[in-house]
Amino acid sequence: MTEAAQAPEGRAPLAPSARPLPALAAVYRAQLSRARVARMPLLFVATFQSVGIMILMRGVVDGGAGAEANAVVAGSSVLVVAFVALNLLAQYFGQLRTGGLDHYATLPVPAAAVVLGTAAAYASFTVPGVAVTAVTGALLYQLPLGGLWLLLAVVPLAGAALAGLGAALGLLAPRPELATLAGQLGMSAALLLGVLPAGRLPEPLRWTRELLPSSYGVDALAEMFEPAPDAGLVVAHLGVCAGVGVLALALATWAYRRAARA
Repeated sequence: MTEAAQAPEGRAPLAPSARPLPALAAVYRAQLSRARVARMPLLFVATFQSVGIMILMRGVVDGGAGAEANAVVAGSSVLVVAFVALNLLAQYFGQLRTGGLDHYATLPVPAAAVVLGTAAAYASFTVPGVAVTAVTGALLYQLPLGGLWLLLAVVPLAGAALAGLGAALGLLAPRPELATLAGQLGMSAALLLGVLPAGRLPEPLRWTRELLPSSYGVDALAEMFEPAPDAGLVVAHLGVCAGVGVLALALATWAYRRAARA
């Protein structure tokens, strides 16, 4: 019996589902192309914002090696990722629920491929801004540039955690306006808890900071500015960031399937 014959009467047979990796690559390329055109001005704003914050903080944080200067530069660099991967992705998926989600739901593309491909594209889009911010901050605060290679791990791991969280916020919000608000609040939390040195935060905010997934990427990068970085501590921070990223992307995938069925 043919596949068309097996389909219910009056309904066209569905196309076979695409394999996960080719589907993921296709979604990634499509979203990266779209983001390159539509989000370039916003990336400039995110980078300019982070550099401006470092300049403002320069008036209250001593230059040279020190935990506070390390935290400001690392936090400002990861803030670029938060602006794009958390804020913009929450807005994107929130708007997608108004009609675009129906288009994806009709395609033979696994839900995980849509979420992962979109999240990867938005995280990749932050790389130039993060690099410019980190180098500018290191020069401004007279920090060593040798540890910036860790950005190769911090950007994808922190980006995955924040993008998964942003996608989940956008998909779970009942209205696009609330998704935008949630994304803005998340970015504000990344600004307050990620850029300000942890030693200057009140005790309740220090505990709250531990709940922010990007803070582990910030701490890992800040450790690399030390004269003798603790490799075990860096790996531990990145491991937590990776674990949260897996959970956040899994939550976003579940939220996508839930929204597609609604």
